[in-house]
Amino acid sequence: MDNKLIAMLACPVCKGDLKLDRERNEMVCYADGMAFPVREGIPVMLASEARTLGAEERVDRPVG
Repeated sequence: MDNKLIAMLACPVCKGDLKLDRERNEMVCYADGMAFPVREGIPVMLASEARTLGAEERVDRPVG
């Protein structure tokens, strides 16, 4: 995904920052504990398509 696109995206639930998880191909909102899938290079920013982060994922969140 293009870094400019990543910088423009916000969580559709809380409007907070998202981080790209390249390994899982997801946009992650640590504030809400949700991960939105990226399919064929396109982020699917629908709460109904997001998965809930597990407790271990919330603890290991990146800083910055």
